[in-house]
Amino acid sequence: MTTTQLSAGTGAANRTGLYLAALQLMFTLGWTTYVVYLPRLAAEVGIAPSAVILILMLDQGIFTIADTAMGIAADKLTPHVGRLGLFVGLMAAISCGAFVALPFVAGAGPAAQVWFIALIVIWSITSSALRAPPLTLLGKYRAKPQVPFLAALAMLGYGVAGAVSPYLGVVLREHDARLPFVISSFVLLLTALALSRIESDVAQDTPPPTPAEAAKPLGLVPIAFIVAMVALAFGYQLHFAMNSGPSYLRFAKPDELQWLMPVFWIGFNIAMFPASLVVKHRGGLIVMGAAGLFGAAAIAAAEFAGSLNVLIAAQFLAGAAWGCMLISAVSAALAIGSTGAEGKVTGLVFSALALGTFARMAAVAGGLQKMPEYAPLLHWAPIACWSVAGAGLLVIAAARLQGAAHIKASAGG
Repeated sequence: MTTTQLSAGTGAANRTGLYLAALQLMFTLGWTTYVVYLPRLAAEVGIAPSAVILILMLDQGIFTIADTAMGIAADKLTPHVGRLGLFVGLMAAISCGAFVALPFVAGAGPAAQVWFIALIVIWSITSSALRAPPLTLLGKYRAKPQVPFLAALAMLGYGVAGAVSPYLGVVLREHDARLPFVISSFVLLLTALALSRIESDVAQDTPPPTPAEAAKPLGLVPIAFIVAMVALAFGYQLHFAMNSGPSYLRFAKPDELQWLMPVFWIGFNIAMFPASLVVKHRGGLIVMGAAGLFGAAAIAAAEFAGSLNVLIAAQFLAGAAWGCMLISAVSAALAIGSTGAEGKVTGLVFSALALGTFARMAAVAGGLQKMPEYAPLLHWAPIACWSVAGAGLLVIAAARLQGAAHIKASAGG
């Protein structure tokens, strides 16, 4: 292969990663817009404020199932170039249509309550096509050494959205919902429709998998990996969504949170690219495990911080650890599913993230954070989740390395 061909391949690969980053960014910002306006829209159709958390739990419950289902669908579609882009484009059109309709239907008042809930369900189901399926392009078409870096690019959109979400929430709160819903849906739809072009580009670089290629049943390692991912996701939710704000309020004023909460995501975005280099040479499971243990130590430091500066540093390191975990998780999922189940395993990763969010929302709905007797549990649970999952992943990685070494030794003998 000539230098020109290598350069062209690298450029196409980078374009793929940047495209996936844009898709994740627009999807996550759309979710933020939805969360900001949902209480107001729900009130317009006569839904009590106390029921809003139940709607958000419904969304996450749907994501938990639909993300895996969409990943399985992607596995069946990617052998046929063009079909994945067509499928994602169609789902995106339905999703954006339902999303745009939400504020307009809410304006009809309580008589439109059933339609309002139906639109939310349709939006939740179809928007899952924008999460795992596009990422399967990395596992099915891109060379394995490229995957960690491209996964980091893809997750950059998720991290940037997390960083700007607190500020976005403050800005949007005072505006009418209709224009933000229309704008975010329009941009997201345009981004999703570009997937067909990206799919064609990557297919030109690498021969696609054959339609006869079938996914093998998941073994013990993938199952243990997903269980660990659920624990890591739950730990992240408890630490960032429930504990970080109150931790900052020990040293800062409430109106300063919009500037302090993004510190976690700054660490997230910065750490992913160095982590991708380690994943490339050592594998995703090892990096996930090590990052889990490191992140647990960072959360402990945040809990015991005696000043704002120490807390900021600890939150930065916790965010960096979560970035390492997430980029490693995507890379590991694509590697574990490399027998034709890339979409399925990647979908399970996103399902694990949704399940972690669902569990955190259930804790909030149950008033767990308001019960003094459970306060120590909320503060120590993230540390336990990350440390136990991290240690377990390192054990799995060590066992896999030992097994590979044994096979190599036997073959050499």
